[in-house]
Amino acid sequence: MSILYRSTRSSAEPVTASKAILTGLSPDGGLFVPTEIPTFTSSLEEMKTMSYRDLAYDIMSRWLTDFTEEELKACIAGAYDEKFDTPAIAPLVKKDGAYYLELYHGATIAFKDMALSILPHLMVTAARKNGVHDEIVILTATSGDTGKAAMAGFADVPGTRIIVFYPHGGVSNIQYLQMATQRGANTHVVAIRGNFDDAQTAVKKIFNDREMAAELADKGIRFSSANSINIGRLVPQIVYYVYAYCQMAAAGEIKTGEEINITVPTGNFGNILAAYYAGQMGLPIHKLICASNENKVLFDFFQTGEYDRNRPFILTSSPSMDILISSNLERLIYRACGDDSERCAAFMESLGRTGKYDITDDMREKVSDFYGGFASEEENFAGIRDLYGKTGYIIDTHTGIGNAVYRRYAAETGDTTPTVIASTASPYKFAVSVVGAIAPDEVEGKTDFELIDLLSRLGGTAEPAAITDIRTAPIRHRTVVDPADMADEVRRILGV
Repeated sequence: MSILYRSTRSSAEPVTASKAILTGLSPDGGLFVPTEIPTFTSSLEEMKTMSYRDLAYDIMSRWLTDFTEEELKACIAGAYDEKFDTPAIAPLVKKDGAYYLELYHGATIAFKDMALSILPHLMVTAARKNGVHDEIVILTATSGDTGKAAMAGFADVPGTRIIVFYPHGGVSNIQYLQMATQRGANTHVVAIRGNFDDAQTAVKKIFNDREMAAELADKGIRFSSANSINIGRLVPQIVYYVYAYCQMAAAGEIKTGEEINITVPTGNFGNILAAYYAGQMGLPIHKLICASNENKVLFDFFQTGEYDRNRPFILTSSPSMDILISSNLERLIYRACGDDSERCAAFMESLGRTGKYDITDDMREKVSDFYGGFASEEENFAGIRDLYGKTGYIIDTHTGIGNAVYRRYAAETGDTTPTVIASTASPYKFAVSVVGAIAPDEVEGKTDFELIDLLSRLGGTAEPAAITDIRTAPIRHRTVVDPADMADEVRRILGV
């Protein structure tokens, strides 16, 4: 079965998977979605014996149908290798009655590595398949993790450059250092005076600037995206939810075919959307628990059916979730509209014009697989501290949001379905906040790296190589611009 991709906002002719990956964002501003969602070819019994690489091929080959077996297996082999510090790639750890899916064992110690390790391979292969010889410029906005993971993936990849925009002062110091010290002649990092939504909105505007696109095309340059709006980011994320289920079944924690819950701390909605797609493929999922921090726009959406970004933007200890425009929600809205691009486009037009939209009752019924919850800073820290006190296991502040929301959900509903919590970042990446949660009296007067040393002692684990690398690395990227000047900065970097 051949899967093609169409825009969420128009009835334009669908394109192949490789074309969708290469383009990133549809020319009409919509996101690429499959013409139909494929189902599993292997049984769950068969899949539970597979390695991560084999499972990745089994699932991704169903979505990326114009990639040959040789091409796709080469991409997978190049991605899931010694860059990960465990052969399991994404181990599952049971603590205090929940299953934490550790997605942070890659090069930049965050879940973005799971997809951004393979995206450069997919994109270079896609360019070759489509006869594209232009230089590919990856243009992306980040709330902290995507940018570093994308740069790590694309650094010095021939025929590519990458430009990352992030909110100045809106990321953790470790996230800042990871980006600001990034090596690679083709990497560029720019801070903006604004928040993530300002950066994301400006990046989308640059993508949709046809005059600029023509200007660059004359010089043999084209844009693509590494954000989760790129279907090449989203498809690899489906794999680890299936892998988590298979690990549980193989260990006898569940019976094959038994339902599980999946809890995902999310801001941009891409990570939980991948879990939704896994369910649509056939993974037995009872409830998708969408966990928000105090920027609870998704919680309010699932409670009321109204998406409203018109609210104060709150900086929290889970900065990668400090988002008010959840770009990937558009793909779920499209499904809830009955795959009606005209209806979906109207909702997105309303969001752009008024900052909000309301979905209908029949659409709310179609997203009832989701439970929306949020946790305050106090609840997040209390949950991290409680889990550490009971088990000695340390989670970061994003995983902490998922943990706190799940614990409240279980208490309120009495649902005892086995539950996976996506553990999206290493606690070492947010050591200041994590130590503040479990040993608050130890924080004052200590530097970030002293707190990392303390965290290592408290958890009895060695700091990741990604942390060791930035201890002495020189700062290479210092540019700060206003959002209105982002397009001019792109022109300057590209020399046009």
